[in-house]
Amino acid sequence: MTLLETVEKETAPNPTHSVIWLHGLGADGNDFMPIIPVLTAPEWPALRFVFPHAPVRPVTVNGGMAMRAWYDIKGMDIADKQDAEGIHASMQAVEALIAREIERGVPVEHIVLAGFSQGGAIALNAGLRHAQRLAGIVALSTYLPLAESLADERSAANADTPIFWGHGSQDPVVPQALGEQSRDALAQLGYGVDWHSYPMAHQVSVEEIADLRGWLGERLCATQAADAGANG
Repeated sequence: MTLLETVEKETAPNPTHSVIWLHGLGADGNDFMPIIPVLTAPEWPALRFVFPHAPVRPVTVNGGMAMRAWYDIKGMDIADKQDAEGIHASMQAVEALIAREIERGVPVEHIVLAGFSQGGAIALNAGLRHAQRLAGIVALSTYLPLAESLADERSAANADTPIFWGHGSQDPVVPQALGEQSRDALAQLGYGVDWHSYPMAHQVSVEEIADLRGWLGERLCATQAADAGANG
């Protein structure tokens, strides 16, 4: 399939790790570029951030207006009337981006999938179904669509992959209760979710970025230690 257009940022030459970060509805790949300096640390291994642009498509809940979206939202209740076809198409697009990172020399176990809102929904669905183990999944202000099919479609390789989940307690777009419901559904399937709630709306906060920075640093250090052990 045709690769999505992306914007990219490398923290150092010859990156050994990648973060594929999916934006929210109506935004584009540039949306989260500004957080890189405050999210990363100089002692981390070289990282490539990949920010893809979602396809432009009509979005029903917005009066059919065309905008960048990972899938259609068909009603005011975002978890209702789910666009399974659109979700699966976006998951396939993410699979192609993962494959490209592997081709560029980044081991699959060094790849983190991240996303905000709609992007987080795709990161969860794609990551938990991916055939090889990933370094981690970041889900921000989001929920788990197609939850009923996950038990049959999930990959054993990512059964214990670390998941960071941040959510705003005052989120009017993706209510925290929906995020909690999705978190609990994952817990019932045996997934461990590192859950964080913040006093904010549908956004990211300084505190959330700080928590994510600590979590991401732990994941990167863990892969470095594993590599050192394997090569030692």
